[in-house]
Amino acid sequence: MRFFTLLNFQHIVLYVFPTLVFIVLLGLALGYSHFRGKNAEERKKAILYLFPDGIEDRNAPFPIVLILTLIGTLVWAFFYILMVGVLEVKI
Repeated sequence: MRFFTLLNFQHIVLYVFPTLVFIVLLGLALGYSHFRGKNAEERKKAILYLFPDGIEDRNAPFPIVLILTLIGTLVWAFFYILMVGVLEVKI
């Protein structure tokens, strides 16, 4: 049992608030940042397929944030495997 019940609320706020901020920032980054080529605007507007229930398929440019996330994951995985091998850490 905690002496201060407010501490539980503070922990919840410290967990939830940064998560919500991260979700909003990631959504904005995915929605508004992508490589712009000569035909990027045309690709965003052109509908390739029209599925039932009004779902449309477009050939939109790939977001920069996802590219950086994928590259970061691959670099981290490479160095993780390398350092586990070099330091001989048993998992």
